[in-house]
Amino acid sequence: MSETLEQVAAGGVLARLERGVRRLRGGDLGSLPVIVGLVAMAAVFQSLAPAFLSARNLSNLTLQIVPTGLIALGIVLVLLLGEVDLSAGSVSGLCAAVMAVLSVKHGLSPWLAMAAAILLGAAIGAAQGMVFARLGVPSFVVTLAGLIGWQGALLWVLGNTGTLNIPYDGAVARLANTFVADPALGYALALAPVALYFIVSVSSARRRNRLRLQSPGLVALGVRTGGLALLALVAVYILDLTRGVPVALLVFVGAVIGFDLLLRRTRAGRAVFAVGGNAEAARRAGLDVATVRIVVFAGAAAMAALGGLFQASRLFAVNQASGSGDVLLNAIAAAVIGGTSLFGGRGSAWSALLGMLVIGAIQSGILLLDLRADAQYMITAAVLLVAVTIDALSRRGRQASGRA
Repeated sequence: MSETLEQVAAGGVLARLERGVRRLRGGDLGSLPVIVGLVAMAAVFQSLAPAFLSARNLSNLTLQIVPTGLIALGIVLVLLLGEVDLSAGSVSGLCAAVMAVLSVKHGLSPWLAMAAAILLGAAIGAAQGMVFARLGVPSFVVTLAGLIGWQGALLWVLGNTGTLNIPYDGAVARLANTFVADPALGYALALAPVALYFIVSVSSARRRNRLRLQSPGLVALGVRTGGLALLALVAVYILDLTRGVPVALLVFVGAVIGFDLLLRRTRAGRAVFAVGGNAEAARRAGLDVATVRIVVFAGAAAMAALGGLFQASRLFAVNQASGSGDVLLNAIAAAVIGGTSLFGGRGSAWSALLGMLVIGAIQSGILLLDLRADAQYMITAAVLLVAVTIDALSRRGRQASGRA
């Protein structure tokens, strides 16, 4: 007798649960630790500071995480290769300074000045990538030199001015200070990427089914899409209680979604994972490893430049300290805390968003509790150490399961 639809569905659910248990036992925890940590931190800070989950504070939090989050998104790309970029902070400051000088001092169109800054960032990243990929100089050394050198270039570009103020009513200032006040438009913009996710997922599932590969069912995709839609609607509702949805947040989330689709759904993205997982195997499979590395470093530096522009927009100024301080450390910490492996080959573009939410929550909670900055650094360091430890233990678990 043939199985009923209920039996088939139950069998599919049980199979997915079994696969999930095997993944957890094998050390593939995904984003679970980050999400659990975010919920725990929100509960603790809310109990200690009732204003933590207020609409105003959450709106400020979304604005604060965008500049460093964009830089962290580029860091994720580099970490997927198993490499590191220590120059991202200095590149962000230099490119922001170039934009400010071109638009404020020389009267160039702000949009052209911003485009020039991003192109400069990409060129810097490509140059550093070439030294690393073609000449064999370790990425740590190349980007460490960049960290120092581009900081000096920032001082040279600013000259005796020291600080350049961004016009409050200009295009640059509007980057981080524009809000979607229309609730209907805000909900539409929030649901658009969710719909795109569902369409792409269904298309991928059908393609895998044609190839007789394992794929999630429509019920599972529907549940995931519904959960994402609910989160998006709740976020827009909360933000609409204050100034509306920040355009900067839309840009950040859009960039995360774009890079996620690029990494998971394109040949170029799979090449990045392949090179990060095993460069020699990727080379033998016919991939141009050097080109992949150069393109990744160029993309990471371009994202650093974009992050620098949003930081300049948020502060209405560029100065000699732009891109310095804890910008680089927070960007790297966000990528790692969010779940991207330091060992290469494992991670997601969503790591930048999740990691920055963790760091932003810590900073916001410390501020509301009126604690000193030393507490922020120590808590962030502890969270980073936990994330790296989980990554190392997960890697050991995968290796042990592979040997078994």
